[in-house]
Amino acid sequence: MPVPRTLRIARAAAVAGALAAALLTTAGPAQAANGTIGQRETVCAQDLYVRTAPGGAWMGTLYTGQTFTVESKQSGWAYGFAYGDINRHGWVQDGWFC
Repeated sequence: MPVPRTLRIARAAAVAGALAAALLTTAGPAQAANGTIGQRETVCAQDLYVRTAPGGAWMGTLYTGQTFTVESKQSGWAYGFAYGDINRHGWVQDGWFC
């Protein structure tokens, strides 16, 4: 015997509601934060360019999970030592740390 249309719609609505509730209760993505001077911070961005000066020439890229020790900050930029694939001092845009 076929299921009445109203019952099929009600079931679909219940499943959609349950799915929406499950999505709302799961943890969201990590929120990026500014670096703290003197701390070895973990990169939260997918990729973070290391530069020779604030807004200067590119010299390498840090990837998610790699680290950067913040030594000083200036107008939205952080200076310090980039570990990972770079292993040298440089500038990164601040606000991309976990």
